[in-house]
Amino acid sequence: MDIPAHLNCVYNTLSFIENNYDRGISVKELEAVSHYSYRNIQRIFRYTCGETIGAYQKRLRVEHAYKMILYGKDTLSSIALTVGFANLASFSKAFKQHYQVSPGEARAQKTPLLARAGILPIEAGLVLQPRLVYIPPITVYYKSSFIPYADTAIEAQWESFMQHQFPGHDVVYYGVVTDEPLIREQLDCRYDTCASVQACDGSLPSKTIGGGRYAQFIHYGSYETIEETYTNIYAGWILTTQLRFGTSPVIEQYTKHPDNTGSIAEQVTYIWLPLA
Repeated sequence: MDIPAHLNCVYNTLSFIENNYDRGISVKELEAVSHYSYRNIQRIFRYTCGETIGAYQKRLRVEHAYKMILYGKDTLSSIALTVGFANLASFSKAFKQHYQVSPGEARAQKTPLLARAGILPIEAGLVLQPRLVYIPPITVYYKSSFIPYADTAIEAQWESFMQHQFPGHDVVYYGVVTDEPLIREQLDCRYDTCASVQACDGSLPSKTIGGGRYAQFIHYGSYETIEETYTNIYAGWILTTQLRFGTSPVIEQYTKHPDNTGSIAEQVTYIWLPLA
């Protein structure tokens, strides 16, 4: 099978993980093999492969462990350490989550368990064309949370944030997304809910966002479907662009949202990816 050149970063990352699944993999190693920052390669991997780097490494560990259980005679503790788990307890927990039986039960049954097929990276069907923009420095008033990057978790943060009262009707709302530089099963981030004005009770800290060049994408419709736009960015556009990326956080600007428009179709979110 011919591999598109712009997917080399994904296949190189897959190969590296497969060859090193049994040890701790550093962020620097992933950046070196993929030629992307960890923030970008973890999102490219997730949107082209359907799971995170951390989840793929953990899956390889338990699948290799089961082969050793089925065909070998090593103790479960020895197998756990061989495939990269810190101890038998963490191995047993991961194994049962994956196969719904414990390692001991799997050994007693001696029955081959279903393993997932290997990953075949998939490109997005739509390649977006962003607008290159300069975003001036913006003072915002914010609240930070460390959460999974998922629409339900983010919406919960906004419900809490909007308990504050904000003066006037021209408030602009932003979300600032800073991915954690850790290899985990779940894609976690520090997410800042931001408003362009101080809350009436004066309780929110302030900071400055923006102040640089960005690739601007537009998501139309409900925030619940924003993953479709991110898929087109990270499994499409980013793989072919020659632009260099900056290290500042991704910013979302909620221009049209449920509080200022009654139609889902009219809702608009700007997504700003930082450029060097």
